[in-house]
Amino acid sequence: MRLLLILLVGFTFLISSCSDDTSSSNDGSTKLALSFSGLEALNNGFHYEGWVILDGAPISTGKFNLDASGAIVDLNGNALSNEFSTANKDDLGDATAVIITIEPAGDTDTTPASTKIIAGDVSGASASLTTAHGATLGSDFSSATGKFILATPTNGAETNENSGIWFLDLSSGSPAAGLNLPTLPAGWVYEGWTVLNGTPVTSGRFTDVAAVDFDDPYSSTQGGPPFPGEDYLNNAPAGLTFPTDLAGGTAVISIEPEPDDSAAPFLLKPLVQGIDASATDHVTYDMGNNSAAFPTGSATIK
Repeated sequence: MRLLLILLVGFTFLISSCSDDTSSSNDGSTKLALSFSGLEALNNGFHYEGWVILDGAPISTGKFNLDASGAIVDLNGNALSNEFSTANKDDLGDATAVIITIEPAGDTDTTPASTKIIAGDVSGASASLTTAHGATLGSDFSSATGKFILATPTNGAETNENSGIWFLDLSSGSPAAGLNLPTLPAGWVYEGWTVLNGTPVTSGRFTDVAAVDFDDPYSSTQGGPPFPGEDYLNNAPAGLTFPTDLAGGTAVISIEPEPDDSAAPFLLKPLVQGIDASATDHVTYDMGNNSAAFPTGSATIK
């Protein structure tokens, strides 16, 4: 009888120990499940990285990219689970926010890049990720508006007037800012575009809607108005001829990461407008709001 009691006590202790170990293992392997809508693959070694905020500090949940279909892949393009965990196995149940950043090629540090694209606060073990979160762009851009005219002020003479675009408003009779856009945080910059025969051509990057933009690769020698815009008169990209006629093309304002993963327009395009085939110069045209196409995501701690 005494031997039997000893065996029973030992067996009970073994069960208790195994139960404790399993609980500890579960606490240490809490995972973050991520899913996205509207995000696109990054180019030239740039990649996304997930972060959780634990005790007020960002901790990485891993680097990843997306393939052409939007599936999560590793940095070599191999299929990757949508479940992530922190390297030091912190309990993600204590996370207060989830942030997705765009990291440059070769990134090895443990600090989030300033280019934060979507984020959300954790509530009930889940978070809805958007650009409106204060850690990212801070806006959903649903109130963004834009106007533009066609004109070529940098060549002086009133010739080839449909070969330039300027994001300004002439409806009052005097030039005024044509774009109503929120101020961007660090890591982001606006860029204007015209799509000609399927080819996007920049009109310049800018951060101030009421100032000259940073680039004028195609304009002529005279000064333009103090607003973002471009005259497409010189140095046409391969496959295009300048001067041209922008009527029938498309006007776009994008939000670009800085540094940028590609020379093409980034997926964030708050304003997009087809230019009427009968458009004429010095007439103010409205742009359409495209914020409904902005990326979103969800994060679940499990």
